[in-house]
Amino acid sequence: MKTKYIDLIEQTFDFPQKEFNLDENNKLQFHGIDLSKLIAQYGTPLKFTYLPKISENINNAKKWFANAMQKHNYEGNYNYCYCTKSSHFKHVLNEALQNDIHIETSSAFDIDIVENLKAQGKITDDTFVISNGFKRDQYVKNIGRLINNGHNNCIPIIDNYEEISLLSQEIKGNYNIGIRIASEEEPKFEFYTSRLGIGYKNIVPFYNREIKDNPKVTLKMLHFFINTGIRDTAYYWNELLKCMKVYVNLKKVCPSLNSLNIGGGFPIKNSLAFDYDYEYMIDEIILQIKQTCEEAEVPVPNIFTEFGSFTVGESGGAIYEVLYQKQQNDREKWNMINSSFITTMPDTWAINKRFIMLPITGWQKEYERVLLGGLTCDSDDYYNSEQHMNAIYLPRYSKEKPLYIGFFNTGAYQETIGGFGGLQHCLIPQPKHILINRDADGNIVTELFSQQQTSENLLSLLGYDYTINNKLDNANEEVNLETTIN
Repeated sequence: MKTKYIDLIEQTFDFPQKEFNLDENNKLQFHGIDLSKLIAQYGTPLKFTYLPKISENINNAKKWFANAMQKHNYEGNYNYCYCTKSSHFKHVLNEALQNDIHIETSSAFDIDIVENLKAQGKITDDTFVISNGFKRDQYVKNIGRLINNGHNNCIPIIDNYEEISLLSQEIKGNYNIGIRIASEEEPKFEFYTSRLGIGYKNIVPFYNREIKDNPKVTLKMLHFFINTGIRDTAYYWNELLKCMKVYVNLKKVCPSLNSLNIGGGFPIKNSLAFDYDYEYMIDEIILQIKQTCEEAEVPVPNIFTEFGSFTVGESGGAIYEVLYQKQQNDREKWNMINSSFITTMPDTWAINKRFIMLPITGWQKEYERVLLGGLTCDSDDYYNSEQHMNAIYLPRYSKEKPLYIGFFNTGAYQETIGGFGGLQHCLIPQPKHILINRDADGNIVTELFSQQQTSENLLSLLGYDYTINNKLDNANEEVNLETTIN
């Protein structure tokens, strides 16, 4: 009877897979990285970012779009934009920008990051900066400053009727804009229409009223995005077709319009059973856009995408140790990890998101069904099922041999949602974070990005004078020393 954990995985999935395999000691490797060696060197809890995966995904998407455009004789260009809100970290932007890409921003401070990168030569005036989001005050001023300083490829995407007048007050010369479509959401949503953008039926009238005769503003782009992302569903294709109807109608009255931004939304691998045909979806999108334009007798647009999670999500991971197992009743075993799900992977708590979860060690042990619990005293700090099944199975726990588990493809949003370097729920410290790269010979190299938070960090944020604690510690040491001497 096959009862080992390795048997369970091999019976359930195709394994090993491209990024996951076992070494000669039956320990998990991720993209050829010896995770046990990382644990030995850095300890746990540990977060990591595998930088080469960012470039790999960018270049895959660029290749798929190039192939589809060549296949269908598509005459427009393709521009890959990185959606910075997925992860603003310098190491992420530095890796992504090595691949001739562009940037999509969401808020005022994003523009400060763009200017910083531009000063370092990471971004040039040829880099498109697509400025999305609801714009007020500082965001408008920062966009204006960027354009006034010569970055004419900054394209603010108009989200509401007032933004053109606000931008025109800040921008000295002429400038280009886009308009975002307020897409209609899936029936399961609690609302019918996105809060972002301008309604389908209002866009052409808005152009005729506010833009057509405005000598300062040139409309270049129509922006389309839906919350469910790019998926092979009747809903997605219907929304894309509605978007294209707006595009061709707008193009007939606006000759300057030459670009369609289809936003982001490519899914990332969240299960060993993940199956998504990226090439088919891109091929079909390009075909649908071309056919619609040919039927309307208008030129095809340049295509922009804004991939965030797809860019950075699959580069990230987290490793924890199972500290203890609690048998709470006759059926439920709780494996307690040495961190918190709420603070280190908030998507699991906030939107019930699931990531790939695999043990690093123990693959030759028998498996058991467990629940995973975090260290906070919050009843919601747990992880109880996988994307592909309604339970969690792990190698059997024993006190004698540590059990380490990894969560993979966690690189998007977790730090910005959970808060990096700030207060954490129940004051659970933020884990150590390392960067993983490869040298010119393909060897793995690691770099410590941030240490685990200390009590001094947290007390300072809370307004306490942690020097008092240092004085108390010193006093206790003196008392202990005196007691020892006596």
